[in-house]
Amino acid sequence: MDATAARRRIWGWWWFDWANQPYNTLLLTFIFAPYFAASVAPDPVTGQAVWGWALAISGVLIALAAPVLGAIADNTGHKRRWIVLWSALYMAGSWALWWAVPDATELQILFVLVGFCIGLVGLEYGIIFTNSILPSLGPREDLGRISGSGWAFGYIGGLAALAVMLALLAENDDGVTLIGIAPMFGLDAEAREGTRAVGPFTALWYAVFVIPFFLWVKEPPTPQKTRKGAVRKALTELGETLRGLPRHPSLLAYLGSSMLYRDALNGIYTFGGIYAAGVLGWSIIQIGVFGIMAAAVGAVFCWLGGKADSRFGPKPVIVVCILALIVVCAVIVSTDRTMVLFLPVAEGSALPDITFFVCGGLIGAGGGALQAASRTMMVRQGNPERMTEAFGLYALSGKVLSFVAPGLIALATTLTESQRLGVTPLIGLFLIGLFLLWWVDAEGEGKAGA
Repeated sequence: MDATAARRRIWGWWWFDWANQPYNTLLLTFIFAPYFAASVAPDPVTGQAVWGWALAISGVLIALAAPVLGAIADNTGHKRRWIVLWSALYMAGSWALWWAVPDATELQILFVLVGFCIGLVGLEYGIIFTNSILPSLGPREDLGRISGSGWAFGYIGGLAALAVMLALLAENDDGVTLIGIAPMFGLDAEAREGTRAVGPFTALWYAVFVIPFFLWVKEPPTPQKTRKGAVRKALTELGETLRGLPRHPSLLAYLGSSMLYRDALNGIYTFGGIYAAGVLGWSIIQIGVFGIMAAAVGAVFCWLGGKADSRFGPKPVIVVCILALIVVCAVIVSTDRTMVLFLPVAEGSALPDITFFVCGGLIGAGGGALQAASRTMMVRQGNPERMTEAFGLYALSGKVLSFVAPGLIALATTLTESQRLGVTPLIGLFLIGLFLLWWVDAEGEGKAGA
């Protein structure tokens, strides 16, 4: 492959990150989730709990199929065909969120949550298949930079999508957008149609910007992988891989560690906007501005983290990011409208808002660099000949207990009747994940020591 084609292939892979990032930025974190909790559900506490259970259920569904699909893809080839299917689920699930009307009935809430889960399944399966392409994009020493730059590019995509939503569509409580205009296309602000348009907007964004991926990221011909019995062989080899995990302590420790710290990170992403709406009383526009800041900081630190990954390896980057996120969780738990770090503040003080903005910057910086370094670490731990299966296991480790963070948040919120105390379990998940990293060989088993 010539240098131009190789660069284009990397850029095509990066465009997939750009295309799919709005599901995380707009739907999971900054627009739809807080809107759902504040306006669609009966009340914010119920909204946070119901949202948590929905995420837990979708996580179980993803975990059950991810490694099986990865093994099948490694044996049958044609990853791009699979990605077309996951793209269809992504777009259909996103579009369904248009029907998230204010003060929805139980049946309407169920429909919206089912649609959201379908889109989330499409997102996660697509990521498994595209992540498995990473090792073929460059030499080992460049993968950290490629992964970090891709994640940074995705953050910029999420930032751009969020800016468009806030400026042109998502209405504030007074019925106008961030720039003071009514939602475009004649959308009814009173019915929150501007905010509800986030679902169709996310689907259309993906449909347009995923095109470079399909044009430039070509698969080499693999006729030997289309033979009869490939699915049965895939399942057999997956079983052998799972049974053999105890013989690979570094891989096993990494899967366990990442299972916990990524679950905690997803908990921060998922409930950060809901927390800001319910505890601090922020509007959708305020949360969106917060998201713009977090995404901008995240893009810079993804890029810097990728460079640090290529120079020092992914493990030190992962450790530093986890420590930063533990501090963030502790600050969030100790802050609400009446206090910061458990110290009382004057009524009407802006200090809680400023504190949460700082936390948002740290979440963007630590979370983005953590995820980029985590997938390069998976490349080091996985079998190069079965990389889609490896990322299927990576997705399994990220989802097999993905019900834990939202489930614990939902349970803690329900028991304490406090959104602030509801996020406390995330600290424990980060700490256990950090502890398990001790047994992870930074270079992969059989190579240089940790």
